Amino acid sequence: MTLLYRQVLFEAMAVSGLTKRNRIGSLIQFEHSRFVNEDVLKIATKALNAAGLAGLLLLNACAGQSTGQATSWYASHDGVAPRADRTYVCHGFGCTYKTPVNISSRDLRRLKRILAAGSRSAEAERKAIANAVAWNEKRVAPQVGSANDVGGLDLHNAGVRGQMDCIDEATNTASLLLVAEKHGYLKYHSVSGPVARGFFLDGRYPHATATVKEKKTGEVFAIDSWPKANGEKPVVEDLNRWMAG
Repeated sequence: MTLLYRQVLFEAMAVSGLTKRNRIGSLIQFEHSRFVNEDVLKIATKALNAAGLAGLLLLNACAGQSTGQATSWYASHDGVAPRADRTYVCHGFGCTYKTPVNISSRDLRRLKRILAAGSRSAEAERKAIANAVAWNEKRVAPQVGSANDVGGLDLHNAGVRGQMDCIDEATNTASLLLVAEKHGYLKYHSVSGPVARGFFLDGRYPHATATVKEKKTGEVFAIDSWPKANGEKPVVEDLNRWMAG
């Protein structure tokens, strides 16, 4: 199995919520199977069947549609939930590395100011959230080594410290938003759980994003920093549109 195929499968299993140990075990089982020369779609399907994970083929209809508590995301994706004064920044793909980064009083004041700029409406707050995510990525970059994190699909960077896949990005964005929520900085939104889309069977590469829910309407929005390079504003859009992307 080529390195690319290994990483594609590893990413698919990460989006589905398998722990790193189970992902590695599944790949080892599949390494010795007879399917190594089939295309990516067949490889993904048969790898999951070989690991006894056929039910995960329903990811797009089940886990991908869930917008439950954000904190439940961490246990199933090798992450560490944030504290009021610290986040654990995931990088290296699939939260391979977790770097603790403290949030000082000065940082909190800056975060509060950024989000307060969106106090006029829910739409304005979503724009402020995008600004906060971009600011935070720049803030943590020196400690994490993520200043040169590449946006979008970059499988060749798997395992590289400071580089982030969608699992890392969704986790880190959710962590920042949970800190903001804990300190009362969000007026119009609550933090909902990250969601996933795509699982090869629908022709799309697996992908995940952090989300927020507008309190008044219940509408959920994707806060997707993965397509962008470090320090750039994330994609913010209605979750239904994001799911169809």
